[in-house]
Amino acid sequence: MDACTLGDLLDAVGGTSVRLHTAPAGLTVPVTEALLHDAHAPLPQVPGALLLAVGVRAAAAGPLVRAAADAGMAGLVVRGADGPTAEAETYGVALLSVAEDMAWHRAHLLLASAIGARPVPATGGHGDLFALADAIAAATGGATAVEDPRRRILAYSTVPGQPVDEDRRQGILGLQVPAAVENTEQYRMLFAADGPLRLPALGDGVLPRLAVAVRAGGETLGSVWVVDDGTLAADAEETLVQGATTAALLLLRARAAQELARHQNSDLLRRLLEGTADAATSAVGLGVEGPVRVAAFVLDTAGLPDAEQTALRLLDVVRLQCAARYGRHACVLADGVVYALLPAPGARHRRLAEDIVARAGQSLRVPVRAGLGEVVAGLGEVAGSRADADLVLRVLGPALPVATIDEVRPRVTLLRLAEVLGKQRELTAGSWRRVLAYDDEHGTDYARTLVCWFDAGCDMAEAARLLAVHPNTCRYRLKQARKHVGIDLDDPDERLVLWLQLRVLAGLGPAATAG
Repeated sequence: MDACTLGDLLDAVGGTSVRLHTAPAGLTVPVTEALLHDAHAPLPQVPGALLLAVGVRAAAAGPLVRAAADAGMAGLVVRGADGPTAEAETYGVALLSVAEDMAWHRAHLLLASAIGARPVPATGGHGDLFALADAIAAATGGATAVEDPRRRILAYSTVPGQPVDEDRRQGILGLQVPAAVENTEQYRMLFAADGPLRLPALGDGVLPRLAVAVRAGGETLGSVWVVDDGTLAADAEETLVQGATTAALLLLRARAAQELARHQNSDLLRRLLEGTADAATSAVGLGVEGPVRVAAFVLDTAGLPDAEQTALRLLDVVRLQCAARYGRHACVLADGVVYALLPAPGARHRRLAEDIVARAGQSLRVPVRAGLGEVVAGLGEVAGSRADADLVLRVLGPALPVATIDEVRPRVTLLRLAEVLGKQRELTAGSWRRVLAYDDEHGTDYARTLVCWFDAGCDMAEAARLLAVHPNTCRYRLKQARKHVGIDLDDPDERLVLWLQLRVLAGLGPAATAG
């Protein structure tokens, strides 16, 4: 992406928010990022940066202009209209200002967002929250962290020189607040409070905290914490309240963006499953390349009163488990079935499906089954893998709740064969119907005897074992079937067709033939 220029920045945020006083180097000068001034730390060498004059009155910012120029910065931002224009023109840096009543953290957020200088962290995409944490830290004088309601650290300040303790170090390393009974009590007090709380240290070597809950419309979205070493700014509580308001807006915006991305991914996956999406475009949208497999999950129950809501909860379980294994992930609920796209290699796919079935069964209190389609070469063949997964679901049962297509290939083949045979009149005609009709009318067991004999490879002793009768009884039944039904058991073609029709169309499989 092309670098942001001063002109681009003013186009985005100029006017009532940011005012340009002078630009000696022109509007095409590159602007790389927005930095907060820290009077207690050396000014960093950051070419192209805009320096926000935190803690410095606009009228007294002349020396800061020179320091910014020496550091190669593009300009200085002051609060209020009475800025050092002459010094800015002398040293060749731009001078901008924000309104007197604009909080520095809001100004920093506004400029950093427009410049787009801060990379989005891999921890969750809350890039603006990092800018906010830095702004709060600079304004209050304490290291700052922004957390979600589950105490996961979403963003943290990086202002140099601020005191930190071991709890903060461990939290940032794991992006999770260390678990402790004392912590739990502090969070309970914080989320029950109407405003900021000053919380005591929880042990030796740990510093106190100033914290505030982040809320929107009565919903708790998280919290903001500032390390308090006893030197926080006098207006730290007011700054923290303002920061919490901004954090709420950012968290709501991030949530909306995540929901939109999830919806787009789900729609793209749905079209892939239907075979109507372009594979190349889908690969970019989903971030998936190479071999993949479709996994299908379904509730193993009929007539569930709240089946639709339970299916949505199943979708959440599948999405959560897949995201834990593969990161950002596309799952979709279609026609009561939850589909997930699993990237190759596929060696662990079955284990994942088993884990999901177990977890979902426990949390939903409803049995769940999972079918895994064939591993295909790319997204262009996803519809085929989905068809495989659907077929697997149809042959699963309580004894086999999870399977891959390869594990149940014979059953699936017979199922598909039954569908093909059933659609063609000439394939459903023949002596098999006469055998079944004779059994119904006379109470005989010729159909089951024939299937066992065919399954035994026409071995009389083995057929008798399958039927749990004497070989002479088996021999007698076959003789009577020839006589009364009119079948030619000496013709290998008729034997093959009759066996297929009885097994596939009549459903006389191994379980049905067991005596």
